[in-house]
Amino acid sequence: MLKRDYEGQVCSIARSLELVGDRWTLLIVRDLILGLSRFDEFVESLGIASNVLTDRLNRLVEEEIAERIPYSERPDRFEYRLTAKGRELGPVLLALMQWGDRHVSKKPPRIARRRSDRSRVSVALVAADGSPVTPGDLELVPGPGARAGR
Repeated sequence: MLKRDYEGQVCSIARSLELVGDRWTLLIVRDLILGLSRFDEFVESLGIASNVLTDRLNRLVEEEIAERIPYSERPDRFEYRLTAKGRELGPVLLALMQWGDRHVSKKPPRIARRRSDRSRVSVALVAADGSPVTPGDLELVPGPGARAGR
């Protein structure tokens, strides 16, 4: 089992999961990507308890994945928007959705497409030159300054 401090481990996946790896956080990010922004919209969409939602939104703001923007002063009300850092999670969630459509779901809930021409979009691995990379041709190696190992 991985320790939470990850000392001596090269595992960005584990570190990332510490931030966004629970069910509610990923579903909140999904809803933010889909255009929801207000607390009551998240409660309605997710059926999440208010205290859990508050905790997850605070963590997303603290980690600069989302930002809190006031829209009413009496009472204080906020909406939430993804930051650039948060928007980078879009392809990750799309890849997870497409994997789920292929292997888990009986009916795909949504189709990803480009707005300009409505052509379907798929998440894919590509090399720096734009050529496709198959899963069998992919390897993970330590980066500069990283310790070899896991």
